[in-house]
Amino acid sequence: MLESIEDMYIDGVSMAETFTDKDDEFNDYLIVNSVYGRGVLERDNTLLPTLAMDGAYPSYSRFPVRELTVEITVKAPSFDELRKKVERLSKFVNSSKEVEISFADEMDRRYYGRLGMVDGDLETNRIMKTTLTFECSDPFKYGDTRVIERPDGALPVYNNGYDSYPIIELEAKQKTTFAMISDGSNYNIAGTLTDVEQEVVDTRNVIIDELGDTLGEWRDISTQGAFKSDSNGIFVNSYGTGTGWHGPRIEKELPSVDNFEIEIYMNVRTEQDKMTFRTSLNFYDDEMKELGMLRLWDKNNKRTAKIVEGRIGKYTGTNYENYMISDKNYFWEGQRVYNGIIRVTRVGNEWTFYAAHITQRGNHIETITRKYNDVNGEFSNALRYIRAESSVYGDNPPPNALRIQRIRVTELAQITEDQTPYILEPGDVLTFDHVSRNILVNGEPRLDLKNFGGTWFPLKEGQQTIVVSPEDAFDATLTFEERFI
Repeated sequence: MLESIEDMYIDGVSMAETFTDKDDEFNDYLIVNSVYGRGVLERDNTLLPTLAMDGAYPSYSRFPVRELTVEITVKAPSFDELRKKVERLSKFVNSSKEVEISFADEMDRRYYGRLGMVDGDLETNRIMKTTLTFECSDPFKYGDTRVIERPDGALPVYNNGYDSYPIIELEAKQKTTFAMISDGSNYNIAGTLTDVEQEVVDTRNVIIDELGDTLGEWRDISTQGAFKSDSNGIFVNSYGTGTGWHGPRIEKELPSVDNFEIEIYMNVRTEQDKMTFRTSLNFYDDEMKELGMLRLWDKNNKRTAKIVEGRIGKYTGTNYENYMISDKNYFWEGQRVYNGIIRVTRVGNEWTFYAAHITQRGNHIETITRKYNDVNGEFSNALRYIRAESSVYGDNPPPNALRIQRIRVTELAQITEDQTPYILEPGDVLTFDHVSRNILVNGEPRLDLKNFGGTWFPLKEGQQTIVVSPEDAFDATLTFEERFI
């Protein structure tokens, strides 16, 4: 049996096994002959000659791009089959994004790169030999992913490799104005440390946090269809029938709120282009004057597209003048699954609309934020009612799945210069991501919380302890990939 001692794996798939016919392995095979570029990693050193000294001034030093050069031999039973095999090989090794690369003689290490130069094609007697060069913008190779969990303020870590950057998740057990991590020499901090003389204020008062368990407390104003709920949120039990948009509708009265935040979390899946739907959350003052609307929908039965909308005031036509978010700036052609959040915040006369997709890990991606200053106070009345509806159009089939996972309304308090707000409530998760240099709160990017003096420090080689403060405020989880040169 022909074997590739240095067989290459792309995203965990063996190149040799993929292109070798086990029933005819002497006439139909791929062999990885050799791999170069995994040895001692060189450095680029920048030297600045000066008139006042011998030699040069050492200015900067860095690791350059790593190049992995892979020589392969491919054989097929016929010339025609060789051509087809090369086509499949070209598709296998080409990617616009960097992929995970590993080798059979080094399975405990991973590289990340993509195909660059191809050189030395030689074809003879149904055999092709060629050299593939994979360019790794990150020159490091990676080992095991390590996870350390602790319910207190210290995370003991042993790092076997080179400087490696951690991701530290802190789940709050109590309200806090700040979160800090430190290795004893460096620190990173989100929020504000307070002196004993400073006033700490709670700026958030949750009025409604509807997960489906109190759906019966809403007023049903449906003319068609009905909502139901289970442990995963609110779903549509029936859309009813009709020629236009038709489906269930519910309403909730709130205490009067001047400054507020309204959020709706939704998940939908449409497997056919002819499926249509819309899910909206409208909000009103005490005289039922519409203050605005949040919406997710697919209104075309000839194609699949997800549109998010955020509007101030009532519908005034298709000119989109009062739409902060619409298909003009947040339109997803061909997207069959949407899992995300739409939010509106009003503090004083300033409105902020926000939308994002939410990944399986809970991170917000593809975010959009738009602001509007209501200088004339046209939409300044207190919030009093919210209305949720889901509908389909005519006899077009409904989505395969649609859920309102959460509706939350929070009263917001404005703070003065001598007050410090809490940044986390119990259950909130703050993430210091030293890999991507970001701070997240419940998956949402919040670099605005970062303290100016904080740094994105790495884990050094060997034993160390990451201290978390306040020490009794968090359950802490540290994750990192061991990194090698």
